[in-house]
Amino acid sequence: MAIYDLRPWLSTPGTITSCPPGLECLHQINHLIVCQHFDPLGALRKFETSKTYEILNNQGQRIYFAEERNNCFLRHLCGFSRPFTMTIYDNVGRDILALHKALKCSCCWSRCCLQKLKVEAPPGETIGYVYQYFHPFLPKFKIKNENKEEVMKIKGPWLVFSCLRDLNFNLLTLDEEMVIGKISKHFSGSVRGILTNGEKLEIQFPFDLDVKIKALMLGATFLIDYMYFELWP
Repeated sequence: MAIYDLRPWLSTPGTITSCPPGLECLHQINHLIVCQHFDPLGALRKFETSKTYEILNNQGQRIYFAEERNNCFLRHLCGFSRPFTMTIYDNVGRDILALHKALKCSCCWSRCCLQKLKVEAPPGETIGYVYQYFHPFLPKFKIKNENKEEVMKIKGPWLVFSCLRDLNFNLLTLDEEMVIGKISKHFSGSVRGILTNGEKLEIQFPFDLDVKIKALMLGATFLIDYMYFELWP
């Protein structure tokens, strides 16, 4: 049994009006940790069947489990630019979120190559999108609702590929005047730390943030991870 299977699950709260089924857990938290399950043999073989993740609260309780689904050939042909569907499950195995990314070149200098992620909750019902938008020096994204209306922005650091310091992607109001949350990639301190623990990103947001925006921030975290921090496709 894998080590991550031993983590306790967070108890699922009751149904909440106007909340997509399965997202009730997000109502009671302001902090998520996304941990990739790293398989060193799979990385060496370059033929992993899928990439898997745990999504935890700050107490180490597992809230969700995520699995990437895509074509193995596309994974290795297209690398970080590949299309994928990320399915996120709750503690009883229900599909509660689906993240869809189309095939696009990862060249950040071309407007036609800007990345986009669609978020569905439950799968089949769109709750919003994460759009990368052009900036010559900074990674910037817009969070949009199901009607493609802008609700939040995300701005990253200018030296996003640095591996020697913690990196923060700030969640901003539309006027970019106020920071209300962040997605953080922490420097592990050693190659050994990466190889033994896999990748970790943290998400922080207000308790009272709309649960759909919390889910969109989770989707943005996966998109940012694939664009800037993925070590092995």
